Amino acid sequence: MNTVRPRAAVVVTGSELLTGVIPDRNGPWLSRELTALGFEVAHVQVVGDRPGDLARALDLALEDGCELVVTSGGLGPTADDLTAEIVARFAGVPLELDEAMHARIAQILAGFAARTGFGGPALDAANRKQAMVPRGAVALDPVGTAPGLVVPRPGGPLVVVLPGPPRELQGMWPAALASAPVRELLARVPAAEARSLRYFGLPESEIAATLREIEAERDLSGVEITTCLRRSGLEVDLRPQPGAESVADAVHAELAARHARHLVSTDGTSTDELLAGALRERGWTVATGESCTGGMLAARLVDLAGSSDYVAGGVVAYSNEAKTELLGVPAEMIAAHGAVSPEVARALADGARERFGADVGIGITGVAGPGGGTEAKPVGYVCFCVTTADGQVIARGPRLPGGRTDIRERSTDVGMHLLLRATRHS
Repeated sequence: MNTVRPRAAVVVTGSELLTGVIPDRNGPWLSRELTALGFEVAHVQVVGDRPGDLARALDLALEDGCELVVTSGGLGPTADDLTAEIVARFAGVPLELDEAMHARIAQILAGFAARTGFGGPALDAANRKQAMVPRGAVALDPVGTAPGLVVPRPGGPLVVVLPGPPRELQGMWPAALASAPVRELLARVPAAEARSLRYFGLPESEIAATLREIEAERDLSGVEITTCLRRSGLEVDLRPQPGAESVADAVHAELAARHARHLVSTDGTSTDELLAGALRERGWTVATGESCTGGMLAARLVDLAGSSDYVAGGVVAYSNEAKTELLGVPAEMIAAHGAVSPEVARALADGARERFGADVGIGITGVAGPGGGTEAKPVGYVCFCVTTADGQVIARGPRLPGGRTDIRERSTDVGMHLLLRATRHS
């Protein structure tokens, strides 16, 4: 068993990714998967559909001591789809026609031709090109029309070649892991045993200060510790090298104890998952009354499968008239306190809860900007209120930083955490 983690690299191909036409979804996904398997990801490279650039990316992985390289893209039928050819050259083997794969792709393309009317020599040429496999490679059945490849290279690294469309790549990943060369490699990879903590309302500087104090008393060199701000929360991950598990456990426990007030979870469970679980456990339903977030909170609540168990409904009441007519906010209240006020936030929460017969309601109203702010209610001032059928009232009125998009996203984050707090109240 290794005492250090083997290295892996990800190479994503596609000129459209470099021009910004579409974002790269494969690189981050593969990086997470490889890390979970126990690899140390050396780098994620995005290269255009240029043979030289792909070849250099593979050479860099070799130079960096990577035992596994996963590529995505460049397996299609067009002239710029050259990944199989470049990987074969990297492995020092020729391309050969895989007769079984040729027949498999022909079967798939026959259905395409029947539906669209496009067939003939062009489709036959595409079939043949996609069925060319490096000698000694394992061909993976297509999820779309392009097969994947697992290509051993003498002396390493092992190269896994996957298609570019994320649906196809993710669908083919289990087959890649089940292939004999990958199974043999994974048998030598130490198990990944990450420890995670999730906080809300805690700055990174506090974690950094705590880690400096801990490091003064113990050696942390065997534990990779990363902090990341995501969705207004602070995520701390500890990834020990083999043999440093006890150190990671001790650091995890100390970080949890020192910052317990802001701790959301000690196992990496997200706020969204915790809230869904708490609502189900209590048998509660939730309703939303949103103004400045424009339905973003309701959308977040229904992101998880099974949300119909606990989401009753929501109203986007942007105008004053909508607040009054749809959620029963008194017009005189808006006139007296303004649409952005703690009073209106509570009325939105109560109105949503009552309209949908829910156990918990939340109201959000604020100044998202860039205009509309005043000295008393500047841009970023957002009023929140959560009310429950059993009498809880949780209200907040922070001034959130950033531009319009930032304020709306952060407001959604705050709303989720306030709902979680309400469900946790005994």
